[in-house]
Amino acid sequence: MSGGVTVTVRLVRSFEHRNFRPVVYHGVSLDQTVQEFLEFVRKDTMKIIHQPHGSKTNELVVSLEDDEKLILRGEETLRAAGVAHETELAIFCDADYRRYKKNPVTSW
Repeated sequence: MSGGVTVTVRLVRSFEHRNFRPVVYHGVSLDQTVQEFLEFVRKDTMKIIHQPHGSKTNELVVSLEDDEKLILRGEETLRAAGVAHETELAIFCDADYRRYKKNPVTSW
């Protein structure tokens, strides 16, 4: 798409309480680096949640698997990282994610 793609980003506030806010960004250039997009959105960790026509996770906030493949690295372009039109991403504090991953207990 020459005008950019649409990307949904989950702004994760709490893993334990399953609290997040989805934000849709239109006109996102896939040729910018992950770091450039991350600075545009917020300074935390980003991970692919869902890609078009792919399977979805059972986790309500973010999958706890495939970090080496799905956590975005700042030096890559969004395209090289696997982001495409209508990809869903999550942005979160890496320390909170690591802590939750060690003990994935939710609270209500």
